[in-house]
Amino acid sequence: MTVRQKKSKNKGVRLAIVVARFNDFITEKLLDGCLDELAKNGVGQKDVTVVRVPGAFEIPVTAQTLAKKKTIDAVICLGAVIRGETLHFELVAEGVTHGIMHASLNTNKPIIFEVLATETVALAEARAKKRGNNKGRDAARAAMDMVEVLRHI
Repeated sequence: MTVRQKKSKNKGVRLAIVVARFNDFITEKLLDGCLDELAKNGVGQKDVTVVRVPGAFEIPVTAQTLAKKKTIDAVICLGAVIRGETLHFELVAEGVTHGIMHASLNTNKPIIFEVLATETVALAEARAKKRGNNKGRDAARAAMDMVEVLRHI
């Protein structure tokens, strides 16, 4: 498949991106990678809604609310939960994971999970590079693929 074919395939795909403001030194890099990949693949700026929430724990309810809209084909969730000195890391990471899964099942729409859960800041940074590994880019690809899959079922 050529790049031109990919672009036409994604024209009119309407996406929402929910991005956590907490750890924004990581999440903004994920968002940049995501938006760049969407643009490269023909998703128009007017077809992308970006919503920022305080932290990762607020992502699921926002994603579910967006997914319920008829004007949204898929939702991408971007966040970064980095281990600290308490159990808070486990609680947030598990809650977000389950919340996003339930939101997707409740709405029958793809809700892409790309909330990093890392042991260190360095590990999060390694997954949010401008060039090379960027999980925001991966999330964009997954969203476009899932919209296509569900349109053909």
